[in-house]
Amino acid sequence: MSQEVNVMDKKTIKALAVELVVETTAICDKIKGRAVFTNQLLRSCSSIGANAHEAEYAQSRADFISKLEIALKECYETEYWLELLFKVNAMEKSAYDALSHRCGTIRRMLIASITTAKQN
Repeated sequence: MSQEVNVMDKKTIKALAVELVVETTAICDKIKGRAVFTNQLLRSCSSIGANAHEAEYAQSRADFISKLEIALKECYETEYWLELLFKVNAMEKSAYDALSHRCGTIRRMLIASITTAKQN
């Protein structure tokens, strides 16, 4: 477990977000009859990395913070859709736990980055 944490610490928010999208897409492809939910999940999930990527090329500190805050909002939305799919029995507990854990890691990294950017 500690080795996994060390590897996670070295990855960027964007890299983790890409992994989250890849894993989420694979799971959503298996879910039938819940297209409204899976589409919303994939939209919010993919927006996390897109906004983190845009933040890398921000025009100002305020723009950087704004992009990360949007990514954070999308992360919270992703957690909502994951929970909803789990509660309607469209997702296995193991898949839900894994995706929720990754999403939580990204959320904590975004919060830390936003806090640091606002302090500097």
